[in-house]
Amino acid sequence: MSSSLLSLGISRAAHLLRSGEISSRDLTQACLEQIESLDGSLHAFLTLTTEEAFFRANRADFFLQQMRKGITPETTSPLLGIPLAIKDVLALSGVRCTCGSRMLETYIPPFTAHAVDKLLADGMVVLGKTNTDEFAMGSTTENSAFGPTRNPWDVARVPGGSSGGSAAAVAAGMAFGALGTDTGGSVRQPAAFCGITGLKPTYGRVSRWGLVAYGSSLDSVGCMARSAEDAALIYASIAGHDPRDSTSHEIPVPGFTPYAENSLKGLRIGLPQEYFLPGMQAEVENAIRSALAVFEKLGAEIVPVSLPHTEYALPAYYLLAPAEASANLARYDGTRYGINRPAAGYIEQFMSSRAAGFGPEVKRRIMLGTYALSAGYYDAYYARAQKARGLIRRDFDQAFQQVDVIAAPVAPTTAYLLGERNKDPLSMYLGDIFTLPANLAGIPAIAFPAGFDSNRLPVGIQLMGHAFAENTLLGMAHAYQQVTLWHRQMPGAANIPEETKEHGL
Repeated sequence: MSSSLLSLGISRAAHLLRSGEISSRDLTQACLEQIESLDGSLHAFLTLTTEEAFFRANRADFFLQQMRKGITPETTSPLLGIPLAIKDVLALSGVRCTCGSRMLETYIPPFTAHAVDKLLADGMVVLGKTNTDEFAMGSTTENSAFGPTRNPWDVARVPGGSSGGSAAAVAAGMAFGALGTDTGGSVRQPAAFCGITGLKPTYGRVSRWGLVAYGSSLDSVGCMARSAEDAALIYASIAGHDPRDSTSHEIPVPGFTPYAENSLKGLRIGLPQEYFLPGMQAEVENAIRSALAVFEKLGAEIVPVSLPHTEYALPAYYLLAPAEASANLARYDGTRYGINRPAAGYIEQFMSSRAAGFGPEVKRRIMLGTYALSAGYYDAYYARAQKARGLIRRDFDQAFQQVDVIAAPVAPTTAYLLGERNKDPLSMYLGDIFTLPANLAGIPAIAFPAGFDSNRLPVGIQLMGHAFAENTLLGMAHAYQQVTLWHRQMPGAANIPEETKEHGL
């Protein structure tokens, strides 16, 4: 029974919950059993909330029973009773929020992030907090102070990052969906590496209140699920205005209406040549072009477009994001937040606490960001990066005058081996080259499965849209998933050898 429940998507599970064929407690039990079975190998979770999960599952079952009796409960959301996971950079009151860092190892927030709160109001069952690169700084989840997460398709490989724990949990059937965050691709890249669907909304579409900040002008709270239809349900719950976030938009969130079968006629998909680079894994490019052929069969038109300033996205991002991180992480001074290492004076305490609390990648980005903001270098680096960001945004604005969405790879390769790139930061940063531009421009983007390589590792395709075009992206991904089976594939437990059941490398 448990194994069959794990293959259900959110939409199907919601239907069975309402009919009374299954219970939320059944779903929660199945997920927790899968976590117990696999997470010793995958290390997707940092904290489990088992007791609270069963409490919320029982509460959801009571509401569902009321609905079957014709009584309207507190919530009738499709997410009522669905077990989900939360990336451990989003606060949940009373549950530790580590951000994958020793700095916050024992931090327990007294408040809940807005996006999480909205899911709870809709009856979500919280399974726990998932692993992440420290303060969301990384592309592999190897930068977590608590050990790396492994890819469910091949435990010798990375799941992507920084939302690798959430992606691995969804792919392995340990959760029906999850929240992640995307500052430079941290929802889309792990979604692609793990063979699931990940949506990065328009900047400001989902409140950042209660999210531990990395790059405040780039951070987006996104959703991960096995299908676009399921991601749309999570997105509908978390999107909307929040007066506590000054960047939150007041534009109403429309309901999701899937495209009818073969109804993409008239939609134009832009294909930027700048995203197809020499050295890209051939199987990735082939999968993207095969996916575009499917969209053509569904009625869409493929149109060449140019995004000429794409080459500046990588250097601009790795100046702007570290600069903002430098400012955001200044609060961890050994006095107000995080660990405290007593010393003779304030300066000594500050230095000792930050040296002990932050890992190498966080220190690297803080130093880079501080340098870019320092006197004499601000105009040469930070200000020029902001100008490059404006050019990238203009490229997208001009392209969207010709097309409805832009298609591109998510990453130049499929998932690579653990340890393969973490000693070479530049090599790792280059892997973000196709995801960074959407964050710099503040536009929405979705990644979803489009095939496998010869090692049976998932390949993802990315669609980017103009601001607030989330429903177009979700609708097109859903239409694609109605005529393909890539998103229905799940990794088997058989590919997890006994000897990997440790959290270290």
